[in-house]
Amino acid sequence: MLMYYREDRPCFGSSWGSLSYDDRSMTPQQPSSAGPTLPTPGTSLRSGKVWRNFGRNQSCVPAVWERPTTEEELVAIIRRAAVTGRTVKAVGSGHSYSAIACTDGHLLDLSDYSRVLHVDRSTGLVTAQAGIPLWRLSEELAAHGLALEVLGDINYQSIAGAISTGTHGPGIRFSNLSSSVRGMRLIAGDGTVLECSAELHPEVFSAARVGLGALGMLSTVTIQAVPAFNLHAVEEPLAMDRILSDLDDLIDNNDHFGFFWFPGSRLALTKRSRRTQEPIRPRTKSAKWFEEVLVDNYIYGAACKVARRFPPAAKTIVAIASQKSAHDWIDRSDRVFATPRLVRVIEMEYSIPRETFPEAFTRLGRLIDSIGTPITVPVEIRWSAGDNIPLSHASGRDSAYIAAHMFRGEPYDQYFQGVEKIMSDYQGRPHWGKLHFQNAETLAPRYPQWDEFQAIRKRMDPDGRFRNPYTDRVLGLVDQGPS
Repeated sequence: MLMYYREDRPCFGSSWGSLSYDDRSMTPQQPSSAGPTLPTPGTSLRSGKVWRNFGRNQSCVPAVWERPTTEEELVAIIRRAAVTGRTVKAVGSGHSYSAIACTDGHLLDLSDYSRVLHVDRSTGLVTAQAGIPLWRLSEELAAHGLALEVLGDINYQSIAGAISTGTHGPGIRFSNLSSSVRGMRLIAGDGTVLECSAELHPEVFSAARVGLGALGMLSTVTIQAVPAFNLHAVEEPLAMDRILSDLDDLIDNNDHFGFFWFPGSRLALTKRSRRTQEPIRPRTKSAKWFEEVLVDNYIYGAACKVARRFPPAAKTIVAIASQKSAHDWIDRSDRVFATPRLVRVIEMEYSIPRETFPEAFTRLGRLIDSIGTPITVPVEIRWSAGDNIPLSHASGRDSAYIAAHMFRGEPYDQYFQGVEKIMSDYQGRPHWGKLHFQNAETLAPRYPQWDEFQAIRKRMDPDGRFRNPYTDRVLGLVDQGPS
């Protein structure tokens, strides 16, 4: 599958920016030491240092940079902030394109609050601290014969960040990751710790499963894992005409299906996976590195840089990229779901009702044709099942997800605003962790349980301890709602 997250890095070497990889599994191992000086675990730093997200399109200068290691430290930080009047936001891996994590108050780096606390193999219930990244959680689950039911196509996010923004994977029979949450410990704006589940404070639990960090500070999360399984994956280019004519069959008769469409091309790169107990038959280490790292990231990234300087080359590059050879393999589920993303882009993603996808996609093609600048980064399409979480993108409906991308540094307003206008015609809901231009007034009518969420927000954080300019825009001020 085509990958496209990180650029401006050498093609060879032991480390690519903030993540390094094990050659066999492409699992991210440790953050690099690059970046601002951080406080040591369990301490605070008044540094005026700049925090940036991984996409380098969002930044902030927190007054205090915290690095908690225990729940007691989390509570103490929030209580101190209540005295000083500062706001509090937590960051994990910084894998959001939106400004959802930015603050000029207390920034809590959760990288040292990231342990698995309990695993019950008989029930599949697993409790972990909020800062654990999904890749490491997956590794620890595998050691116990368990797995997450579904993952997105990157796994660098912290568990708290993933569920707070509604991170989802592909598969019309599978809801987003938040739907697997069975319990949590949530710290309110006054420092009170609330144990939440379907039985304990169920209304808070329901809302906080996709809470945007606005209802409180997630301390621990209990998630429902499933017995470990393998996936038989097939990646191949298909004609768009065939995809659209066979769309329901592809969606309904594969456990997981999605595709990357190259604007201007009649082909798309499809990925379909089925769950299996067959033994793994992974790609060789060299083939995996060649396909996922060299070709899908560095060569494609370099080619697109050429296209930016010489636009006539864009169509040729798109044609070549969309005609990769078909291949299949069987591997552990998390290794199939997630793949390395090395070339840096900026992303917008919208959820729309499943049945509206064909018309919306046709309009998207017309929009791209009308834009003078060639779009060389593919559009990603996926589907997922509906759920009953108030601010989930898929609340109350099976959904198609349309993700548009531009390379970092390229002007994206015309393209993204055009995409957003189309999606809004279908009651589109933006991914909370990705770019969009919506506000509370435009969003409120799209979520039937909006008022219920706002009531919980007022109860949990009446003083706006967890607010920031992003939540002010998309949720309104606490107790104010749409403005």
